[in-house]
Amino acid sequence: MKEIVLTLYEKRMISQIEKEELPKHIILVIAEDDLQTNEAFDKLKEFVSWCSEIKITQITIYISVIDAEELSKTICSNSTKLLIEKMSGITADVTIYTESEKIEVKKDGCDLMVDISIGFGGKYELTNAIKQIMLKVEKGELRPEDIDEKTIESHLIFKSEPDLIIKTRGERLTNFLIWQAVYSELYFTDVNWLGFRKIDLLRAVRDYQKRQRRFGG
Repeated sequence: MKEIVLTLYEKRMISQIEKEELPKHIILVIAEDDLQTNEAFDKLKEFVSWCSEIKITQITIYISVIDAEELSKTICSNSTKLLIEKMSGITADVTIYTESEKIEVKKDGCDLMVDISIGFGGKYELTNAIKQIMLKVEKGELRPEDIDEKTIESHLIFKSEPDLIIKTRGERLTNFLIWQAVYSELYFTDVNWLGFRKIDLLRAVRDYQKRQRRFGG
């Protein structure tokens, strides 16, 4: 009975969501210790399916990892293998990013794009962009006075600005898309990753739709 009520509630929420403007790009932020079980990786696949159902066209999943370098490498390697296995079965263009590599898991040429970042933080991305720009200046390919916001943006890995960032397990900001997320709407939930449900995604989207976005104004 409880499941029937929840299903009806989900359908009602979807009908409300479809009447208003949807976020085009959603980011999900979880931690590496959220992915301790096979079920947790299955949940990521479900999350993509839920987003696709409500016509979200771009999804980015950020998995933050601890700073201990050797352990971080092990976590990235193990997570990457499981993500490739799980995401191979979805209909989407899927790319996985770590600090050491970029893996194109699938290229379906469809409308849904899924980027997964494992420990690839915003500080690293911004530092790397600045290094590339400095190198071009050194080679005489770019004049310092010509450097502006667009120059920096063109050297970032992730080009798109997210509309909505969903963070599980409480109100803590994260080191991801430092530049791109300046005008994004943040949604924090106390629900841990394994407990995250479709209705939690729908609530986040509905909350986003009720806000008046000012884009820094």
